[in-house]
Amino acid sequence: MSRRPVVRHTHVGPPTALSSLLEARFLLETALLPVTLPLLVEAPRGDGHPVLLLPGFMAGEATLIALKLFLQSKGYDVHTWGLGRNMGFRSKHANALQQKIRYLHHTTGRKVSLVGWSLGGVFSIFGAQSTQECVRSIITLGSPVSVDAVGHQSPPTLKALYRLVSHRLGTSAHMMQPRVKAVREKLRLALPMSCLYSLTDGVVPPQEATMDGDPALHENIQVPGSHVGLVFNGIVLSIIANRLAEPENDWKPFKPQGMLGCVWHHTTDATPEPTLSHST
Repeated sequence: MSRRPVVRHTHVGPPTALSSLLEARFLLETALLPVTLPLLVEAPRGDGHPVLLLPGFMAGEATLIALKLFLQSKGYDVHTWGLGRNMGFRSKHANALQQKIRYLHHTTGRKVSLVGWSLGGVFSIFGAQSTQECVRSIITLGSPVSVDAVGHQSPPTLKALYRLVSHRLGTSAHMMQPRVKAVREKLRLALPMSCLYSLTDGVVPPQEATMDGDPALHENIQVPGSHVGLVFNGIVLSIIANRLAEPENDWKPFKPQGMLGCVWHHTTDATPEPTLSHST
């Protein structure tokens, strides 16, 4: 049995201007979260293993409250990174994250799943590089996990903000650091990794939020909605619970069933990668 290769989305260039202009729709997505309660209730319960949540650029841990409360309700031991607002890829945060992962693994005796939103997803990949023995899986939400030689294709306003608050040379200065080699050279860790992305993301274009990888370990999952709304989106929360519930030593690609499958099929133009059989 074999599966189709995991490949990046074919989009070229920055997000569409319309998607960027409509990022404010996250307010509507947040307001509609209660409507998705039946979907959230149906989501599978977890096995109690530790889950570490990482915020996006310029976001604090309070932005993860909906995701945190939801995963706690499903039985997970949920933690946030404890480093305050994410002000860019800084050494003190990157080093502290590795220590946090090792600490959680040591104190719980169980491997840690990492869920990173936007830039938090890049942090999660870096954190897992030197702590792979402590990490169970990685889930990224609209994260720039694949960057080409031309650099990030985010909107100019976001690039200007990054230069203002993080580094005057922008993201390229941080991307050239040895610690982010895995992202820069598109090296994939031998860990289960799910990249959730939206075609209408107004911040990170789909070719950057997806990856080429091993279908036995890696996957790209299309979701509806805005970039900012990813952590308030009931469909996204349900998919995260679905992925976290995969057995530690028997991870399988996303294949939604029940209400989630119905909603997911009707809100995206994507389908799960089929399993292909061939004779040897």
